[in-house]
Amino acid sequence: MADLNQSELQNLRHLIGAHETAYQKLNTYSEQAVDPQIKQLFAKSAQDALNTKQKLMNFLNN
Repeated sequence: MADLNQSELQNLRHLIGAHETAYQKLNTYSEQAVDPQIKQLFAKSAQDALNTKQKLMNFLNN
């Protein structure tokens, strides 16, 4: 892992949490959407948020 100070580590944790929250909300919106295009848009956005969260977590683990 890169040498992070406490502030940087805390910011990274907040970003990971924000992307998890975005994923959960967008996934719920996708499940509730009736219009197929809107459903697909929310599903893609949810997946993007999850992918970003995973990249941030991988950064912490390296």
